[in-house]
Amino acid sequence: MDDQKQIVLVGMDIDAETKDEKNLETINEEQWVNDSSVDHKGRRPLRASTGVWKAALFIIAIEFGERLSYFVISTNLIVYLTRVVHQDLKTAAKNVNYWSGVTTMMPLLGGFLADAYFGRFPMVLISSTVYVLGLILLTMSELIPGLKPCDVVCQHRSPKVHEVVFFIAIYLISIGTGGHKPSLESFGADQFDENHEQERKKKMSYFNWWNFGLCSGLILGVTVVAHIQQKISWAAGDIIITVVMIATIAVFCAGRPFYRYRNAKQGSPLTPMIQVIVAAIIKRNLPYPSNPAQLHNETNHPTRQTDKFRFLDKAAIVEDSNKEEIQKAVSTISTPTKIQRNPWRLATVTSVEDLKLLLNMIPIWLTTLTFGICLAQATTFFIKQGTHMNRKIGSRGFELPPASTYCLAAIGMILSICFYDRILVPRLRKATGNERGINILPRIGIGMVITMLAMVIAALVERKRLSVAHSSSGKTLMSVFWLAPQFLVFGIGDGFALVGLQEYFYSQSPESMRSLGIALYLSVLGVADFLSSMLITVVDQLSGMNGRSSWFGKDMNESRIDNFYWLLAGMNGMNLIVYTLLARKYTYKNSIKNKISNTSSDDNV
Repeated sequence: MDDQKQIVLVGMDIDAETKDEKNLETINEEQWVNDSSVDHKGRRPLRASTGVWKAALFIIAIEFGERLSYFVISTNLIVYLTRVVHQDLKTAAKNVNYWSGVTTMMPLLGGFLADAYFGRFPMVLISSTVYVLGLILLTMSELIPGLKPCDVVCQHRSPKVHEVVFFIAIYLISIGTGGHKPSLESFGADQFDENHEQERKKKMSYFNWWNFGLCSGLILGVTVVAHIQQKISWAAGDIIITVVMIATIAVFCAGRPFYRYRNAKQGSPLTPMIQVIVAAIIKRNLPYPSNPAQLHNETNHPTRQTDKFRFLDKAAIVEDSNKEEIQKAVSTISTPTKIQRNPWRLATVTSVEDLKLLLNMIPIWLTTLTFGICLAQATTFFIKQGTHMNRKIGSRGFELPPASTYCLAAIGMILSICFYDRILVPRLRKATGNERGINILPRIGIGMVITMLAMVIAALVERKRLSVAHSSSGKTLMSVFWLAPQFLVFGIGDGFALVGLQEYFYSQSPESMRSLGIALYLSVLGVADFLSSMLITVVDQLSGMNGRSSWFGKDMNESRIDNFYWLLAGMNGMNLIVYTLLARKYTYKNSIKNKISNTSSDDNV
């Protein structure tokens, strides 16, 4: 009996040692990041010393500097073009929309290059250099006598000289933004391990606090720097934004030891997508296999297949000529199992599903364009409204710069983000068990509804402004703070819709195309800017037919911008019906259905 007891005790000791070893192995594994990232020396990242907020804060810092520069330019651009370059309202609004459109379309190229060739960190440095060159040229166009703008008439040179240099400078900034914006935002999101529960929750807050930093830069830019431009000189403001941009680039580089890096995929990430389409067309007459496992998959873990766009599944059907080679490859012990194949005739299930992800996003992309058109008005007609209103504050007659009114939108967005991240989401997590609190597409839809309300408010305020201006022959001006409701509501809508769009296009894109995913979000705004310009042209022609006055006159008091706002509100309302139908049927990539525990203090920034 003693021997049996001793054997039992020994067995218990062995079991205890085995459990301790497994626990120790789990703890050791927890110390390391489990995704495909590496640290700045190319090693597997240590979780405690890399990534998460310790890295993200350096990245948000450079976003603060870039957005400060961008919004100083974008919100003052229509004022600059009408007052300094002496363009009429319609031409200036179109030029603002063209520049904004190019600026937000360029990320498609920058995101593609980052994902395919350069990698996100190098792309941020390259594009930031181009950005700074644009800022320096912009400053030179205000300081060098031969390039400076003419007050009224140029005596010794063409007035177009300054205009040409000015536009070259701001379009250089567009090119810089093209690589900077998608690479930086996706690089920041890469600092959070999606396979780790606590980091995954923090990642859901990342886009909220990213936009908090963005809005902080915006507020400083459109208040302090805009006031310096109006009261001191345009050149002084340009010098400030150039210095700030250079300083935040230095801060970004200082965070290099804390970052987690993803190596760029060699070659275009779009090529496998095109190969899927070609292979599916070639094999369009083949019957679907009875067993999905018969489709070609090069990974050791089966790829989750979706039922949408089943035609594309034919691209992964193994033809008779490949079956023998695949059977030989499967019978070997080598890992992973790969065969020699013609990618234009045989695609992998992974490539097919990646293409499905992109196609699944197209309807959502299309139905958010009207939201983007509404967004374009905030930096054009909203700002121009402020120039025809009383901007004096206090007895000393301090005059608020027109662009400063845009900070109210940023304040609204900050309030919206704080409420959503700190109050709404924790309560919804407890109530629904959904890790996000609320799914991404409903969040975007809520923002679109609020934006439609902002356009209605803007129309009512503009109608009131016109009635006051016409009744007093322009001698009495409404206070600029009448614009506060439309800007604040507009910003609250952005806190839901804009942040939701960023998270949607990043999270629903294929792993190898995350920068391009952010670029797709920005392309919504870019295409919307072009559509806004086209809409202005069409409405201008239609409203001015048969001798009637156009909605877009030479200045704001001769225009009927309120009617244009009503048109946009109506368009947004009809579009919302289509968007809601699409959102209800949408299937999310890697949707998390597990119940979660209460949010702990570790979720805090």
